[in-house]
Amino acid sequence: MANHKSALKRQRQNEKRRLHNRMFRNRARTLVKKARVEIAEGDLEAAREATRIAVRDLDMAATRGTIHKNNAARRKSRLMQQLAALEARLKGAS
Repeated sequence: MANHKSALKRQRQNEKRRLHNRMFRNRARTLVKKARVEIAEGDLEAAREATRIAVRDLDMAATRGTIHKNNAARRKSRLMQQLAALEARLKGAS
C-alpha cells in the first residue's frame, strides 16, 4: 500500500488508466473475433467489412498505447492473411 500522497495519486491514476485501456483492448479483441467468424462463415463482403473495422480498431488501440504497435501489426497481418485465403478459396471455386 502506498504511503505518500503522490504515490496514492499514482495508484488512482493507474487504476483509472487500466480501466480505460481495458475498454479499448476488449473492443479490439471482440472485433477481431467477429472478423474471424465472418471469414470462417465464408461471406466475403461481410468478412471484408468486419476485417476493415477490426483493423481500424487495432490501429486506434495502438495509437493510444493500449497495445503495442507491433502487436497490432501482427494481428492485422494474420487477419489479412485469413481474408486473402478466403478470397483465394472463393475465387478458385468459381
